[in-house]
Amino acid sequence: MRRPLALLGLLSLLALLTLPFVGPMRIAPSEALGNRVFTTMRVPRVLLGYSTGATLGLCGAVFQVLLRNHLASPDVMGVSSGAALGAVAAIRLGLSPVGIGAFLGSSLAIGLILTAGAQTARRGGGSQGLLLAGVASSFLFGSLNMVIQYGGGFGDSFRMLRWAMGGIQVVGYQQLVPSLGALGVTVGCCLAFLKEIRLIRCGTLFARSRGVPVDRVRWILFGLISMAVAASVSLCGPIGFVGLFGPHMARMLGVKGEGGGLWGSAMVGGLILSGCDALARTLWAPSEIPVGIITSGAGALFFLWLMLFGSERQV
Repeated sequence: MRRPLALLGLLSLLALLTLPFVGPMRIAPSEALGNRVFTTMRVPRVLLGYSTGATLGLCGAVFQVLLRNHLASPDVMGVSSGAALGAVAAIRLGLSPVGIGAFLGSSLAIGLILTAGAQTARRGGGSQGLLLAGVASSFLFGSLNMVIQYGGGFGDSFRMLRWAMGGIQVVGYQQLVPSLGALGVTVGCCLAFLKEIRLIRCGTLFARSRGVPVDRVRWILFGLISMAVAASVSLCGPIGFVGLFGPHMARMLGVKGEGGGLWGSAMVGGLILSGCDALARTLWAPSEIPVGIITSGAGALFFLWLMLFGSERQV
């Protein structure tokens, strides 16, 4: 486990040092510190991409452990759809900044999912009830999103569509504060509940036999982790597949164990999003491709390859 984690750590350091130099305008290393494009745009953009990707990857890993389902992720659970609904509502009403609307939409989604999941759990639904509540909420918010877009003007509809594609647009370091805060909350939750996460991963009956209040831990962690996802999505939009892609890729690289799997998923998520963002700003230079298009396409191709050529255990 330590060797793959160390490799991911080295790759992360290499990415953070080299990706700021990737872009349509070439910047020599000797001129980097004196170049405003490098210091105020490239560096904060890479840091924001890595920290957001790490948050999504780590949250996806926690969701999969809590729900005991390898397909659980912020996208599937409806948190991203709630953020999209809040964002398009803010655009339609002319409110600013849009990120606040996205955060409120995610918070609404979290409350609805927790309430519906709790009702299902009382009837013996367990973790699957929470998962189904998330899937249902995702479809509900998606339909409301389309209703708002349909009723908007051309300009508003374009802004809604562009935001829903996801993107990392940053000048300066102000946006890094909430992004690093979301990552810090996620890491803190994982450290505080690491023992419980390890036991739940072995099975809910086993965890209960060891004195873990499984349902309470599941609700607390889901609520806190989802708020971190909400903060990330409000900054960069609903970037798909990173929270699902990261844990699977970490397992494929041989990062195993509850603790190592969590941190490996975080580093893979950071590498995926920062790397895809570098592609987004260079493939169609001088124009940019929304990074959500690249992550969704790469994630879909990865899972298609996994289904066709991967082992049954990997899928």
